[in-house]
Amino acid sequence: TTGPRIGLRFYGGYGLDATALEASSFPYESSGAVPMGGELDQKEGGAPVFLVHAMADPKSGTLDRIQIVKGWVDAAGEANEKVFDVAWASTGRMQADGSLAPVPNTVNLETGTWSNEAGAPTLTAEWRDPEFDPSMMAFYYVRVLEVPTPRHSLLDKLALGGEVDTRRPDTIQERAYSSPIW
Repeated sequence: TTGPRIGLRFYGGYGLDATALEASSFPYESSGAVPMGGELDQKEGGAPVFLVHAMADPKSGTLDRIQIVKGWVDAAGEANEKVFDVAWASTGRMQADGSLAPVPNTVNLETGTWSNEAGAPTLTAEWRDPEFDPSMMAFYYVRVLEVPTPRHSLLDKLALGGEVDTRRPDTIQERAYSSPIW
């Protein structure tokens, strides 16, 4: 993480669904789930399923979104990366062009306080790569973003009377990253 203790679980496999995350025996039963950091063998019949569960740090911001980042090398030897928004807090943020509108920034720059109302304490996702190509080697990892919170430099500036030039943005969206599934 970039600071907060965001809880994150990430698995890949075939024949999985989001209800598996709630099972007390998951992933230890014979589900075939591979945890983050593992390698997933290609099977006949389509794209693997990825399951993600993220929990906000109770002493920090709530969660804005879960993203899955796919990386691969194309036929020309060029490295590629694509980010997919797979779960998010607050309804009505998906735009007509398929992009996700930013979560509202509620940080009060005069007091250093913020609201967690636009975020979620937990987010889960069940996702399949819509561009999956079984002939291409790829990796997938998760990035979880919090709602905007005050950067420590803003809090320092407020504590010192507001005359400090921090040369940094006053707010930040803290993050958690998983290890990849190859």
